[in-house]
Amino acid sequence: MSDAVAAPDLLSWSCPAPLRGRPRVVMGHGGGGALSAELIEQAVLPGLGGAAPGALTDSAVVELDGARLAFSTDSFVVRPLFFPGGSIGDLAVNGTVNDLAMSGARAAYLSCGLILEEGVEIETVGRVAEALGAAARTAGVRVVTGDTKVVEAGHGDGVYVNTSGIGVVPAGVDLRPERVVPGDVVLVSGAIGVHGVAIMSERENLRFETEVESDCAPLGGLVEAMLAVTSDLHVLRDPTRGGLAASLNEIAVASGCGVVVRERAVPVPQPVAGACAMLGLDPMYVANEGKLVAFVPREHADAVLAAMRAHHLGADAAVIGEAVAEHPGMVVARTGLGGTRVVDLPMGEQLPRIC
Repeated sequence: MSDAVAAPDLLSWSCPAPLRGRPRVVMGHGGGGALSAELIEQAVLPGLGGAAPGALTDSAVVELDGARLAFSTDSFVVRPLFFPGGSIGDLAVNGTVNDLAMSGARAAYLSCGLILEEGVEIETVGRVAEALGAAARTAGVRVVTGDTKVVEAGHGDGVYVNTSGIGVVPAGVDLRPERVVPGDVVLVSGAIGVHGVAIMSERENLRFETEVESDCAPLGGLVEAMLAVTSDLHVLRDPTRGGLAASLNEIAVASGCGVVVRERAVPVPQPVAGACAMLGLDPMYVANEGKLVAFVPREHADAVLAAMRAHHLGADAAVIGEAVAEHPGMVVARTGLGGTRVVDLPMGEQLPRIC
């Protein structure tokens, strides 16, 4: 990293992990970890009439006139709006497309809702729309409906975006954490932590010898390449908020299996490792926007890994661990020194407002 770096303003950061039991929403409730789950289970679901905890995935698979459809919605509040490797427009498309892909669906249609703050430059809105349109064309989806709202100055942060998406799930594809069994191999499609560090570097004016760019990308093509090997993949997740650690914990809890990760096998690029070491962060908890983690039956793991590495978005794919019968619902990491540490579900979020 360069020596001429302004120190980040740590005093301006929001605490990502407040004490539980607070009567008001705090930033940690938006981090995709334990606090988010508590907010949904204690405040949201009771008002909606309740729902089975196992159904709380990023996209729902429903049947309509004999077709199996995946349906997903997401809201994006990233700060800043434009960052190395992407923008809020790219995130709005790729985030929703990827949620559909994790159900095995081929994304087809998106909606787009823009919430604009009074006073934001029209040129900024145009840039966001251009990025959103370009990302949709790259992902092979059409934006077919939308909405625009404006809030008073001081009641927003420039531009917020909501996207919803619909895709078709092919016959024979059944991706659910409940299908995970001991012996499944855990694969990750590439280096982790890149998106979160790209956002942090732009937000806090950090500079590295090699610029860190977001990995924001649509994963539908990669998932199709994997399913072409076998439709018998057990579960896929894109480790966004809460990072790889959150995704692995969610799968472990839902499946009732334990998960063992070989820490040195997890691909972490040097700039990400350096930034995390400097700021006391764990790369396992840093957000990604163009990576996936897969639990694959052992007999298919080598072929699926080869297919991933043959795709440009999976060139650095790696085997990082396995599902086990021991310590059900718990994720542990085997360290390079031969020790073992528990990888908990994050309480809140190390870096807020990253998507």
